[in-house]
Amino acid sequence: MRAKAVAPWVRTRLKAAPMPSVALALLVLVTAFLAAVFPRAVDTYETQGLRTQLIEAGADRNGIEVDVATGSAYEGAFAQQVDPRVIREALPGILEELKHPLTPDRSEVSYGAQTNRPKKARDAWLPRPEGKEPEFVISTQAGVDRHARVVEGRLPQGEGGTATSEQAEAAVTVATAKALKIKLGAVIHFPVEGRAPVGVKVTGFVEPLNPQGSYWSFDPTLRTPSIALSPPAPTPAKYWRAGLLLAPESSTFLVTLDPNPHLYWRIPLALDSLDSADLPGIEEGVASLENGPALSRLSDVTGSSAISVSTELDSLLAQFSTAREAISPVVSVAVFGIGAVALVVLLMTGALTAARRTGEITLLRARGGSVRGITGRICAETAVVALPAAALGWWLATLVRPEGRLVPSVVGAALVALIAVTALPVRAVVGHLRLRAHGGREDLVDARPSPRRTIAELTALVLAVGAVVALRRRGSEDADGLVSAAPVMVALIAALLLVRLYPLPIRIAGRPLMRRRGAIGFLSLARAGRTSAAQALPLLALLVALTTAAFGGSVIAGIADARDEAALQAVGADVRVNAQPNKSLPKELAGRLRALDGIREVSPVYLDANMRMPDGGKEITLIAVDPESYARLSARTGLGTFSPGELKAPGSGALPALATPKAAERLGRGENALRTPAGDFTAKVTGVRETTPASFGADFLLIDASRLPDADDSALFATGSGYDPAKLREAVATAGDSIAFEQRTEERAAMADSPLQSGAETVYGFAVAAGAGYAVLAVLLSLLQSAPERTALVARLRTMGLGKGQARRLLVLEALPQALLAAVGGALVAVAAMELLAPGLELGQIALAAQADVFGDVQLRMDPWSLLVPAGGVVLLAVSVALVQAWWTARQTSLTELRAGDSR
Repeated sequence: MRAKAVAPWVRTRLKAAPMPSVALALLVLVTAFLAAVFPRAVDTYETQGLRTQLIEAGADRNGIEVDVATGSAYEGAFAQQVDPRVIREALPGILEELKHPLTPDRSEVSYGAQTNRPKKARDAWLPRPEGKEPEFVISTQAGVDRHARVVEGRLPQGEGGTATSEQAEAAVTVATAKALKIKLGAVIHFPVEGRAPVGVKVTGFVEPLNPQGSYWSFDPTLRTPSIALSPPAPTPAKYWRAGLLLAPESSTFLVTLDPNPHLYWRIPLALDSLDSADLPGIEEGVASLENGPALSRLSDVTGSSAISVSTELDSLLAQFSTAREAISPVVSVAVFGIGAVALVVLLMTGALTAARRTGEITLLRARGGSVRGITGRICAETAVVALPAAALGWWLATLVRPEGRLVPSVVGAALVALIAVTALPVRAVVGHLRLRAHGGREDLVDARPSPRRTIAELTALVLAVGAVVALRRRGSEDADGLVSAAPVMVALIAALLLVRLYPLPIRIAGRPLMRRRGAIGFLSLARAGRTSAAQALPLLALLVALTTAAFGGSVIAGIADARDEAALQAVGADVRVNAQPNKSLPKELAGRLRALDGIREVSPVYLDANMRMPDGGKEITLIAVDPESYARLSARTGLGTFSPGELKAPGSGALPALATPKAAERLGRGENALRTPAGDFTAKVTGVRETTPASFGADFLLIDASRLPDADDSALFATGSGYDPAKLREAVATAGDSIAFEQRTEERAAMADSPLQSGAETVYGFAVAAGAGYAVLAVLLSLLQSAPERTALVARLRTMGLGKGQARRLLVLEALPQALLAAVGGALVAVAAMELLAPGLELGQIALAAQADVFGDVQLRMDPWSLLVPAGGVVLLAVSVALVQAWWTARQTSLTELRAGDSR
């Protein structure tokens, strides 16, 4: 006779309790998504930062140029050395040596021969700005027909040209023809030593198809002429520098113009294919090309030992690596924090679920269930839910961040799945390894820590102290995993300490309540004290989450404050209008700015950046101002605040002056006679200021402008908000095209335009938000776990006369102790963590990037809002959940809750 089939365990469990399974799936989905998206997000912003830095550097710096010198110092080049066929046939072999990640952009490759130095043209009809002849870079760059369109005339031809030819053909760009007034058919003559001048006939004007492409940007002189400045011998002079494009077949003609022309192959890289993980490969490839095996192979390809490879990739990569190494440790603190919070919440979920199923597992053990069998069944039912959720979370992460390495994201999602699958069965069966008739009390007040727990806590304490000491000594620049986990370790130790101390305040507060007439206060504390020891994990999760949120919020606030302060120091006000050197602003411009909506006040300033000092040393900046308006400007900006009376000029005698410490030391305490283009004066230093709105980073002397007869306005400093930038620009433009102005908002935005900075800030912001979300989840899980028990208690007490208001107070007071403990503890731990770690955490690179050296170090500072808002939110959430539960319980009948034999 066949045995009756038994319902499958997993299907039965999922049908019996679908909501906990759905909740676990959502938790694993979100956590796996975060674990997978964080490394991909870091890779994405680092890759974008690398590409942006290389693109902004320009083709002449991010590309690779292979150069072959011809001839020697004692002998000119032979015609065979500049054979166009040899130049063309060497290109495939050169490109073959550039392997991934140095992938060439073949569509923008340029090659040819070029004069070693620009050649002077003696034709009188060519423009000469200051009487100096123009110079031309003469090149036989191939591919002009593919990279430009002929606007007028035709492309040059070079068949039959030799080193003895007297004339060759060339094309110029439209911009060159316009600037140097070159007409079609014109012949430009160049002197040649030992023979008559040779000519280059312009046969066509061309327009680049992609002017910003590497083909035209590697040597921009071939595309756009420029004004150059000759060395000061005896006096500097401006002159034109432009380019002539000969036919590739005219390479031998270059020997006539220059005895030692050079051959070149200019190879841009496919920057879109680079990512941050390629940095080691790029550095190795560049080193090999510049002075390694690849250079030897290129010598064989070109058939010349006079070969060199030049690029600035190595210096650009070094700059990027420096910035990344400064930013990565700061970001790793946030990543470690959110990772720790997620781990604790996953473990907490398993512990709370295990506590809820204690009776079920006890019954299974009593009926002969083995530990291995029970563990396998619980693992199976958890895996059915967790594994698909983790896979879905990883897939969503790849959709949100398509770029980035695959392995770290897969490992992150897999670890989340592993923890989710094993946390519940391990925690559920660890208390049932031995059969027991009944279990003892597991209250936090009554529980006694085991020796193993004490050893584990002491180990964690040692690790936390070591991490904090290492971060303070070494700083964030040399941070490793242990140092980056320092804030989490501090929160962990504080949580363990608070769990141990939790019974003490409960006992202290309970004693006076025992003597009071009412039962609500004592009963609520008694209930709080009888909280299961499993509730220690929610407390740990809350402390770590609150510390992470407060720490991360303070980092973000510190970055914003540093940029605000740096932008204010750089501009000196909300708007600064500057005259050209040695010129003054129109007198009516200040009135136009004052008339704009949103501009509160305009302060005119006279500046002399080169005022000579009596000691004959380094010149300083003279700042002559109206004391009243400039004092208000200083007060609003907080830069070198002073009262108008400190600077106001007396009727006679020396002018009172404010100076920087170094300038004051050089001027001494007595009176000093000083001379400026605005007038002579006598000043005496009466005060010292480190900074002032009109000067940043330079020594200055600040005086009243009323005693300088020729002190016209050199700059205007305006304060205000809500003004229209377009109207401001229009008002400044009416005073002249050469007048420039700066806005504090634009200066601040320029400090955060790097993808490396913005990406790191975004990751930090999401880490803070995720930490806050996990804190909310920890509170909800903790309260919802014990919700049935509290509901049953209220129902039973209502049969004894408990009112609705008393029920609300009971539930609120029961939830408050742990919420208050977590909120106050989290705030205190966050303050302690910031005080301990702030000296070793440098935010300069992430806040100010390349300008960090100019404005100095940026240290972490506590942000009150980041500290108080999360802590207050935890308390408010706990009270809200208790009130909602009390309201819901009051609307329900008590019959269900008063069933006989109900274990609740």
